[in-house]
Amino acid sequence: MNHDAFIVPPGTKVSLQKDYDSAYTANYHDRNDATLKLRSDIERLAKYQDILYAQNSYALLIIFQAMDAAGKDSTIKHVMSGINPQGCQVFSFKSPSSEELDHDYLWRSMKALPERGRIGIFNRSYYEEVLVVRVHPEILQKQQLPHLPKGNKIWQQRFAEINNFEKYLVDNGIVILKFFLNVSKAEQKKRFLARIDSPEKNWKFSINDVRERAFWADYMAAYEEVFHHTSTTYAPWYIIPADRKWFMRMVVADIICSKLESLKLKYPTLNEEAQQHLLQAKFALEQEE
Repeated sequence: MNHDAFIVPPGTKVSLQKDYDSAYTANYHDRNDATLKLRSDIERLAKYQDILYAQNSYALLIIFQAMDAAGKDSTIKHVMSGINPQGCQVFSFKSPSSEELDHDYLWRSMKALPERGRIGIFNRSYYEEVLVVRVHPEILQKQQLPHLPKGNKIWQQRFAEINNFEKYLVDNGIVILKFFLNVSKAEQKKRFLARIDSPEKNWKFSINDVRERAFWADYMAAYEEVFHHTSTTYAPWYIIPADRKWFMRMVVADIICSKLESLKLKYPTLNEEAQQHLLQAKFALEQEE
C-alpha cells in the first residue's frame, strides 16, 4: 500500500476538510479483504516485534491523536492483538495530576518512553498541550508557568520544543509514528448515539464529549496548525481516514509493519567465543544420562 496519501509533507499547510476524506478506503471496497490484510499484518507485526526485542537497539513510539470516538482504543486493541505483552506498553494521558503540573509539560511523557527493544503506545500525548490547551487557553493558567509569551508565541515555542524533543528521540534510536485518526463530525455523532443507546457501551460516554463538539472547528484549526509545524522528515504525521474502522485499522497496521521492516532488524549473532560456549553446553547436555 502506498502511504504517501496519508503523510503530511513537512512544512505543508493542510485542510482536514478539503484535503482528507475521512471515509476514504482506497481500493478496498470489501471489508473482508481489509480484514484478511489486517490478520496478515498482525502476524508480521508479531514477528518484527520479536526481532526488535531481541536486537535491543531500537524502540518504537506510536502516538495516537484523535477526536473522541474516532477509535483509538479499538485500533490499539485490534492492531496489537498478536504481540507479546512483555514487549509493549500503553499509556493513556488524561488531565495532568498535581504532581505532573509541578513539572514541565513533557515530563510525564519522558517517564513513559519505551525502553530499547520495546513498543510504546501513547493514547493521546504531549500534543494535547498544543491542542486542548490551545482550544481552552484557561488551562495555561493552571500550569504555574513563570511567564506566558504574548499572542501565539507560546504555541510556536511549544512546536519548536516538540520538534527538538522528537529529533532527540529519533537520534537516540526511538522511532516515532504519529497517527491522527480522522473521523468526521457526522460519524462521531453516530457513534455517540450508539454509545447512549447500547447499555454495554454507556460507560464509554461522557457528557463532556458532547460539550467538546461545540469546539469542533477550533480543534480542526488547532490540528491543522500542529500538522503544519510538527510534521517533519524524521517524525511525519499520518492522517488516517477513520469513518470506516476496518480500513483505519488495516492502514495503521500496514504502516507500522512497513516502518519496522525498513529498520532491517536482525536477531543478534554470537561471536566465535560465545558459539564455542554453546557447543560446550550442547556437548555437556548430550552427555547427561
